[in-house]
Amino acid sequence: MSIQTVGIIGAGTMGNGIAQACAVSGVNVVMVDISEAAVAKGVATISGSLDRLIKKEKITEDDKAAALARIKGSTSYDDLKDAQLVIEAATENFDLKVKILKQVDALLDASVLIASNTSSISITQLAAMTTRADRFIGMHFFNPVPMMALVEIIRGLQTSDATHAAVHELSTRLGKSPITVKNAPGFVVNRILVPMINEAFFVLAEGLATAKDIDAGMVLGCNQPIGPLALADMIGLDVCLAVMEVYLNEYGDSKYRPCPLLKEMVAAGQLGRKTGRGVYAY
Repeated sequence: MSIQTVGIIGAGTMGNGIAQACAVSGVNVVMVDISEAAVAKGVATISGSLDRLIKKEKITEDDKAAALARIKGSTSYDDLKDAQLVIEAATENFDLKVKILKQVDALLDASVLIASNTSSISITQLAAMTTRADRFIGMHFFNPVPMMALVEIIRGLQTSDATHAAVHELSTRLGKSPITVKNAPGFVVNRILVPMINEAFFVLAEGLATAKDIDAGMVLGCNQPIGPLALADMIGLDVCLAVMEVYLNEYGDSKYRPCPLLKEMVAAGQLGRKTGRGVYAY
């Protein structure tokens, strides 16, 4: 099956980023959010992002106009009926996602594929909440979507080969480099990344090096664009802690125990950039 129109639920950071990636690749988009203001903000964000690409001479004014013409903003799920694939990109909240997915599942034709852009919630579990578990899949895009090449394609226990093939083909058409992952907490990237961040906190807590030197070591020694502690401040220390607690709970392996220093800093409200203070001061 060839996907020509993609429905996107959510016009926030991830939703509008996915919409932009689709539109510039010639795929029609219906982007739905709960209010006209949210939809307008999403479209304005895309417009601004395309302007930056024009300045860098990556695209032309005509390319921008063509991309924006492919995006239809809406506040009604009814407008998703023309899509062959609907991507849910709502907030990372299980109950909210289930509510949205049940509404959309009841509305769409049985042939339509549904994907979730979740970064942590079980695809198998979400799929089971719909009547089309075989046509349900995870598409975990990375932020900022227009710039990041990776898409994790997550197969739930029930996902069919045909669903996987259609979504893999679309991801490639969007200029992305997809990797295929079985459903498990953290999938692949966050499963490796967040424990690495947690280990950096252990190194810091043990006084082996300063935060600045730990980050410099990973940037200069492992060619990472940003050190793990600075990255934790960007992600939010509370988010890092919550992810480690999920891993510890789901896998039952002590290697996922959160570093006590990380727990202490979260308890102190030092969550990173969003609070002005984390490992570093902002």
